[in-house]
Amino acid sequence: MTDTPHHQERRRLLQAMAATGLLAGLETFLPGYARAGAGAERHLAGDARVPGGRPRSVTQDFYIRREGIGIAGGHAPSAITINHSIPGPLLELWEGHEARLRVHNLMNESTSIHWHGILLPFQMDGVPGVAFPGIQPGDSFEARFPVRQYGTYWYHSHTGLQEQIGQTGPIVIHPAEPDSIQADRDYVVVLNDWTFEDPARVMAQLKKMSGYYNFNKRTVEDFVEDVARSGWAKTLKDRQAWGKMRMNPRGIADVTGHTYSYLMNGLHPEANWNALFRPGERIRLRVINASSMTYFNFRIPGLPLTVVAADGPSIEPVETDEFQIGVAETYDIVVEPREDKAYTLMAESMDRSGYARGTLAPRLGMSAPVPALRAQPQRTLVDMGMKRNMLIMGPGKKPNTRLEGDSVAIKEAAGPVVAQHGPDHHGAGNATIAKVQRRRLGERGAGLEDVAHRVLTYSQLRSIEPMSDKRAPTHTVELHLTGNMNSYMWSFDGVEYSDSKVIDFPYGERVRLIMVNDTMMEHPMHLHGMFMELENGQGEHLPKKHTISVRAGERVSLLISAVEPGRWAFHCHLLYHLERGMFRVVRVSNLPGADNA
Repeated sequence: MTDTPHHQERRRLLQAMAATGLLAGLETFLPGYARAGAGAERHLAGDARVPGGRPRSVTQDFYIRREGIGIAGGHAPSAITINHSIPGPLLELWEGHEARLRVHNLMNESTSIHWHGILLPFQMDGVPGVAFPGIQPGDSFEARFPVRQYGTYWYHSHTGLQEQIGQTGPIVIHPAEPDSIQADRDYVVVLNDWTFEDPARVMAQLKKMSGYYNFNKRTVEDFVEDVARSGWAKTLKDRQAWGKMRMNPRGIADVTGHTYSYLMNGLHPEANWNALFRPGERIRLRVINASSMTYFNFRIPGLPLTVVAADGPSIEPVETDEFQIGVAETYDIVVEPREDKAYTLMAESMDRSGYARGTLAPRLGMSAPVPALRAQPQRTLVDMGMKRNMLIMGPGKKPNTRLEGDSVAIKEAAGPVVAQHGPDHHGAGNATIAKVQRRRLGERGAGLEDVAHRVLTYSQLRSIEPMSDKRAPTHTVELHLTGNMNSYMWSFDGVEYSDSKVIDFPYGERVRLIMVNDTMMEHPMHLHGMFMELENGQGEHLPKKHTISVRAGERVSLLISAVEPGRWAFHCHLLYHLERGMFRVVRVSNLPGADNA
């Protein structure tokens, strides 16, 4: 696909913004944790620490507005702000106390806020059509509930595509007991992907051409190189196989840096958000992936990272050098910089089309070298749900070719095969199946397989506290994550949400949820209202997750205590996948067929 005048104009615009260190117009909307000082230092984070303070009940108001962004050159886009900021203000709560959260809709369209990962009555969960009708123009809604947890979370709109244009924000809940994670400074690090395109236009382009934003497709030059390396026959078979699946081995992300700018606490990389430290201090960073479609690989070159919490609850500390964070996940890390110098906070998009960036520094205005973007990952036989030399089977088809060649070489570190796919190919709503299903919890994230340093894996996550519910599961639900890139359809078991049935979790029972990813993309799956305990081999210390990234060709198993009655959303947290059908309702009830609505 050739570059268009629209995209050329956008690049010129972003270059002009970068020259000032800003996404023009957005500086007006920076939240308090992205600001500090005055004058030339106004974008540096002297006051970005989580305030904390005396445990108390909290009443907080959220005013939702559409506000224009002033940009030269005739552009007049708008954003959705919360209390005049993008991202929204920090919400601090205290475990054991009450939260009273009042949302006021000052727009001329319906809206909502979902308190992501928070345990609360389902009527307060903020999902229109599932938990409540939504907040109409001019109306307000109050979520009032006792706070029953601690950790790092976030909030966002659950109405249409509003999340894409600013309606997100961080949540920090302080524990009732003394915090086991001791730190001298405590910062939130909110990652977003931002586009000046209308999200409806982004959706329309994806529906017309799923690879519209992917400019990293294989070229004639790649073909010549593959022929020289593997020969004509193998190269042609490789291309034929990918063509039959209508997939691109470089299809890592649906929406890329071609339209996205990646922000850290609302700031463009050139603005260089700063977090301050004194050498020898312990610094806690609460990393929140509040983006709509982007996985990030997070690292601080020159500093080891100790991961101390995942999706809120504390875990046994894991020292590493980099981690991949899926959309909607959170990780708390502790670092201990001992030298009087600056360090780069590097959040590289998984497809390598851009990055968010900040600086950890002893003084305002410092910066450190920004690593170059690494080579883009490619999909492999493992992502296809295949073994080496396995025949490719299209839905309802006979074997057609063998897939070989270096471009899809199987990784030696691939997890073990744990199951074979059954005969159901999930109909027209699905284009591929994972014939071989693997346990991939011990694998590094896409593109991190061969880096020389340590990388966090799901298999390393171990809860500090043993599980409170040690019962064996009495109810099992298996769901397949399915999609068809031709029509940009996403679903469970090949069935879009509009045609789906409610998933029943019997109230009070222990449920095993199995997910099989039949697509060739990662999907961050989020269950509202309840934690999922990831069966990762950690015995009675399985980690709690509100969002689990399911890799291509993976079979993953989770345990859930169905003790939160009501109707709960369950969906892929890639926003455009959710909107295109990868969404279901989970009903927790002891009355078969009851709505609890």
